[in-house]
Amino acid sequence: MAEAKFPAGAICQVGFIVRDIERAAKRFCAIFGVDMPPIWQTPGYAQVNTTFQGEPSEATAKLAFFDAGQLQIELIEPDEKPSVWREFLDAHGEGVHHIAFKVKDTNESAQFLAEHGITIRQQGLYADRSGMYTYLDSGPVLGVMIELLENFGAPRP
Repeated sequence: MAEAKFPAGAICQVGFIVRDIERAAKRFCAIFGVDMPPIWQTPGYAQVNTTFQGEPSEATAKLAFFDAGQLQIELIEPDEKPSVWREFLDAHGEGVHHIAFKVKDTNESAQFLAEHGITIRQQGLYADRSGMYTYLDSGPVLGVMIELLENFGAPRP
């Protein structure tokens, strides 16, 4: 059996695309009996160096996070600019967008996934530049997008 590059313990998040984050967050709160999380707007390219299909992108989104034991539930309301979030909403409506994995080395993980026909679609730094996210087009292979989350330990300049 091959060594697991993405062990089950590395799964840390399930992301949902929504049209109205305030309404969706209130539904999650009512159903799961949790407090309303903060909702915040991601910054643009100048701060987080977002790329979409390999090109610089000004796409932003509103985000809300619910902690649910080992997993975090992320709600994402995209703006109108081209992004993996906007593509999903336009093509599928609201729903499960991605499963995220904590990784130590994004480049190594992305290279491994590329060997399986799974390629990078969107990438950027966290708002505080202490890590990066990478969305990979695993839908045709796995039925859901994969997100890699790498924490740097300290913000990058």
